[in-house]
Amino acid sequence: MPNVYIEAHPKGRSEGTHINEYVVEDHADHALATFKTQREAIDWAKGQGHAPLVARVRHLNDKKTPDHWRAA
Repeated sequence: MPNVYIEAHPKGRSEGTHINEYVVEDHADHALATFKTQREAIDWAKGQGHAPLVARVRHLNDKKTPDHWRAA
């Protein structure tokens, strides 16, 4: 099961700011799908056979740093 990352967009915004959408991305930052809620993104990723990961802190989302992510 490959990992995918659920990213809140717009990227790089601080905690508490408005989230427009959630994007499911692979390790190379390729967008696989876009959703209005994080739950929809997680459910879609699991349904596709992926292991979804979500950022622990919104502005810390380096895919090469495992501590920035938690299993959904």
